[in-house]
Amino acid sequence: MWDAQQYLRFGDERARPFFELIARIGATGPGYVADLGCGPGNLTSVLATRWPGAEVVGVDNSPEMIAAAASASEGGRPRFVLADIRDWQPERPPDVLVCNAVLQWVPDHHDLLLRWADLLAPGGWLAFQVPGNLDQPYHAIIREMGEAEPWRALLARAELNRQAGEPQEYTELLARPGYDMDAWETSYVHILAAGGENPVLEWAEGTTLRPVFAVLDEEQAAAFLREYGERVRQAYNPRTFGTMFPFRRVFTVLHRRADLSRSEPGNSY
Repeated sequence: MWDAQQYLRFGDERARPFFELIARIGATGPGYVADLGCGPGNLTSVLATRWPGAEVVGVDNSPEMIAAAASASEGGRPRFVLADIRDWQPERPPDVLVCNAVLQWVPDHHDLLLRWADLLAPGGWLAFQVPGNLDQPYHAIIREMGEAEPWRALLARAELNRQAGEPQEYTELLARPGYDMDAWETSYVHILAAGGENPVLEWAEGTTLRPVFAVLDEEQAAAFLREYGERVRQAYNPRTFGTMFPFRRVFTVLHRRADLSRSEPGNSY
């Protein structure tokens, strides 16, 4: 389903929120770090460089992404594991859990976040980021097409639903005595120069359209792309300098204080 090369066509734009997210993590010498939903592993390697003394593991449920990540790993570090992040269990309490632009694919992920928070070692950090742009044209066009013929029946099995919360929502969910919270949002205006006259289509082919491709055959996918691509091109109106692509993201960083006992009231989810 996933294509690492296509995903990385806009690697700089996709990586920027990751760097802003991990900049808020104050861990100095963690022993065990996990990147949940690591994709092709290029950003997992950043974690390994930042914390050279840590065991760093990347987790993803895409065989294609894990294969790409493992092939680029030097000396087995970082280590990569094929697993669904909803089922993954750490080998020991993690000092840092990072989840970058993944949870929008996980319906009802609040319970998962609560479990991750409870897994943290004393002094541990949980940091995640989700797109907050599900109302933007390139998402809305897919939903509109999926409700019309001939695509309604063809896309009935496609997992088109996305879920992402607001900073206040994640704060309300995770804030409690003994935990420090930092939640915020950032709106970017990317100028996409790659992808010829329709770079937003190229962007969507790397992520948003993957569930569509998963249920259509080659001929159907080509027809869908022709219609979708034309509508997206009109919506984003390419300029001589590139295509402006607004993108809002929601960030949350949770720190479990080192003196918080696992047996304290209110620390059981």
